[in-house]
Amino acid sequence: MSIRKILRTPFLHLRSRKAPPTENYANPNTCFFHVLFKRAALAFYILSALFVDNFVIIFVVTFFLAALDFWVVKNVSGRILVGLRWWNEIDDMGKSVWKFESLNQESLARLNKNNSWLFWWSLYLTVSIFNFTRNYF
Repeated sequence: MSIRKILRTPFLHLRSRKAPPTENYANPNTCFFHVLFKRAALAFYILSALFVDNFVIIFVVTFFLAALDFWVVKNVSGRILVGLRWWNEIDDMGKSVWKFESLNQESLARLNKNNSWLFWWSLYLTVSIFNFTRNYF
């Protein structure tokens, strides 16, 4: 083997190396519905406030879309995307007790980072946009 060939080999190897694969969403349907109701509630709230003068209709439809979003986050996307679960139980004394569960650290490390990022940032941004628009519409 010649010296030139030895010196070129690592560089050729680096040039032919493929870029590391990017991580896609593990659950694209869940991500879609997680964002769908948030966008629907925001879009209806903003657009209807521009074109409709009836506050009751705006409030009821926006509230309904936000309730659908809450149900999806609590029962579907929270569990699938980030491993959160919570529910309410009534104990023997008749008191309401909330139970919260999350994945352990080992399971959290195996979660898809894109799913987790989408879940948390869509929650934060939706609340921020609602707070920003409440002063204007």
